[in-house]
Amino acid sequence: MTRWGTGVLDRLALTGDETVLDAGCGSGRVTEQLLERLPHGRVIAADAAPSMLAEARRRLERFGDRVAFVECDLGRPLPLDGKVDAVFSTATFHWVSDHDALFANLAAVLRPGGWLVAQCGGAGNIASVRQVVAELGESWPGPWTFATPEETTARLGAAGFVDVQAWLHDEPTGIEPGEPMETFLATVILRAHLDRRPVVERAGFVRQVAEGLPGPEIDYVRLNILARRGGKPG
Repeated sequence: MTRWGTGVLDRLALTGDETVLDAGCGSGRVTEQLLERLPHGRVIAADAAPSMLAEARRRLERFGDRVAFVECDLGRPLPLDGKVDAVFSTATFHWVSDHDALFANLAAVLRPGGWLVAQCGGAGNIASVRQVVAELGESWPGPWTFATPEETTARLGAAGFVDVQAWLHDEPTGIEPGEPMETFLATVILRAHLDRRPVVERAGFVRQVAEGLPGPEIDYVRLNILARRGGKPG
């Protein structure tokens, strides 16, 4: 995921003195690269998980006051003072259920002319995992929103973005079978499903999902987003 984040970051044109919102900073691995590309700028590192923000604080301590940390829900109005010059995000938007609200909230803090550059899970993401989960009798579809490019383009336009580009690409990712696969499923993909199950059932459920997959691979599909905030810069 860090590798994917680096590729997305390469799409964000920077002069080095901007203020950029990292919407879903996680542990700060990609945020660190973003800060290195902003020698005279700042980053606002936002995440909904206090544990992730704590890890990001430790990782990014050397950048001092050039990075600020904000705990927030991207599905709600963002508690920022002033506007940012750009919004960057990777592997986050699919965790937000309401994408109409998501893009409206980002537009509200992005200056006119500023760019949104992002990547998240898109339509068809982890389809094989979701199929196995359904076959095991789990009716809950999961906490994700895996949108199509067409849905995303319409939502961005309604939120005031222009010059929108949205597209999907496949990122099949091999993971060693057995314990490595089960650990990955438990800690990354199925975490929310496990929270809904008794503790004694969790390991068995994860093992059943791993054994039901067609191979030692996660069929990731990424939704890529480039869009500019409409309006006159001022």
